[in-house]
Amino acid sequence: MDLEQQREEEAIGQPIIILVGPTAIGKTELALTVAETFGCEIVGVDSVQIYRFMDIGTAKPTDLERGRVPHHLIDYILPDEEYSATRFVADCQDAIQQIQKNGKIPLLVGGTGLYFSALEKGIFVMPEIPPDIRHKIKEDLHTLGRDVLWQELTRCDPNTSNRIHPNDTYRLLRALEIVRSTGVPWSEFIARHQQQQQTKAKVAKIGLARDRNELYARIEQRVGNMVNTGLLKEVEKLLALGYPKTLHSMQSLGYRHIHNYLDGEWTWGKSIELLVRDTRRYAKRQLTWFRADQEITWFHPKQVKEIITAVSAYLTGLKNN
Repeated sequence: MDLEQQREEEAIGQPIIILVGPTAIGKTELALTVAETFGCEIVGVDSVQIYRFMDIGTAKPTDLERGRVPHHLIDYILPDEEYSATRFVADCQDAIQQIQKNGKIPLLVGGTGLYFSALEKGIFVMPEIPPDIRHKIKEDLHTLGRDVLWQELTRCDPNTSNRIHPNDTYRLLRALEIVRSTGVPWSEFIARHQQQQQTKAKVAKIGLARDRNELYARIEQRVGNMVNTGLLKEVEKLLALGYPKTLHSMQSLGYRHIHNYLDGEWTWGKSIELLVRDTRRYAKRQLTWFRADQEITWFHPKQVKEIITAVSAYLTGLKNN
């Protein structure tokens, strides 16, 4: 068994907990309880909480909450940076490996179904990259240039070079990191994992749900809290920092509604009314997405004891296997 196969088998035996649910359902507090109970570090799976300076409109965990448990993939890129599910998977894999190296359990928390779906297909695709190899590739990029690195990838992994654009520096570097550190082309590594879906890690999937009227009332309350704590000022600050409303991040739920108010297209009352409506619709779409996953066990957020019992049983089962 080579080193990479050994890492795969070790990863398969390590626990990962997933906590999903629609916006405003109560994921943050429940996640903190689970994390503190079982020694977890939290990985955010949210396509908007990744952005810095966007705190109120995304309902990010507060500094106090993040101080209770280490958080990853929250508040770590600028609003004008391009981001994708592909990059998220790579970043999430890095976070999971670091958490497991720390002897902790990764607790993935969020409501972005697309990201969870991408993780399902490739959560163990990326091997751990030694820091010296990562540093050397970045150094080669600056000294040799992207074209030389692209030629190297074409020689070592033509299947991957055919799939990505020559100007996609991020994916180019990731592909070279893999082939240099493992000797295995990225394309072959992915294919091998796709053939081993039956042996992927056993993951505990917890879903949170409430009665529709209860959830809708919480959404209305959350929007009210956002307004009262400075959502308008947050959007104005982002604009003042040079982040235009045309950015993908600035078209997110809540932010685009405030832009329409600032542009004079809507009254303040209409902006907030439509924000509540659109948030309810978004929550409904999230629930529809997650309900399709038969592996998720559903709980009301107040069923804390039952959730703790379910996670404990999952961890015990892993130890006994």
